[in-house]
Amino acid sequence: MTKKQLEESIDFLKQKGFEAPEIGIVLGTGLGQLVNEIEDQIVAHYHQIPYFPLATVEFHSGKLIYGTLQGKKVAVMQGRFHLYEGYDLKDVTYPIRVLHGLGIKKLFISNAAGAINLDFKKGDIMLIEDHINLQGGSPLAFKNVSEFGERFVDMSEPYDTEMGQKIETIAKANNIVLRKGVYASVVGPQLETKAEYRMLKILGADAVGMSTVPEVIVANHLNLPIVAISVLTDECDPDNLEPINVQEIIEIAGKAEPKMIQLFKELIEGA
Repeated sequence: MTKKQLEESIDFLKQKGFEAPEIGIVLGTGLGQLVNEIEDQIVAHYHQIPYFPLATVEFHSGKLIYGTLQGKKVAVMQGRFHLYEGYDLKDVTYPIRVLHGLGIKKLFISNAAGAINLDFKKGDIMLIEDHINLQGGSPLAFKNVSEFGERFVDMSEPYDTEMGQKIETIAKANNIVLRKGVYASVVGPQLETKAEYRMLKILGADAVGMSTVPEVIVANHLNLPIVAISVLTDECDPDNLEPINVQEIIEIAGKAEPKMIQLFKELIEGA
């Protein structure tokens, strides 16, 4: 990744009409319906954008969508990238740098995750308050990182507490049960063993997934305030573990998604 490549990606999108979005949004697995709320859409498919990776997961559509949501200009990633697709962490987080270059001031992230905390149930929404990086690397671990920002990035408060508090207030006003917890990010694509679920619980994780943390690290590198939500799609009880059903996970994400959309829309409106 070079600054010139980044500038080419940004210039391409600006020429398409992606003018000064205020908020960037990353939509996770099974969570693409928010785009239906966006007015005056301009769409750029990932394969059109110079140096952009391509989404290889069948339920990630691979589009960057610009438009108006709740009166604010937004740029929305419908489909994201993962280590398990064979990309490196610079590829996975490249779009965050592009969104920042377009001018976003805040970043909203969503994902589908498994509930490690057994008080949480499938279909619940969890506000991510902190995370554990178990992906075995960092998107900042490359030679010329200092060209893009400080090499050593403070992560004592990776998620914006003010936006988190606003999400809590919105949830209460809408009678949405909002869990709060720690998200562990693993490589995947295989799901965890019983022993691994037990390990994650001991480590203090409330939910586990295969994304988000690299994007959050880069957003902190860029001084972008972040709010992140997990839609909990399965219950990871090692003593009563059932074989995974990806289709069921997608369906549960779809059913819970309206709650996430409500939270994001009201947060954008008040931003």
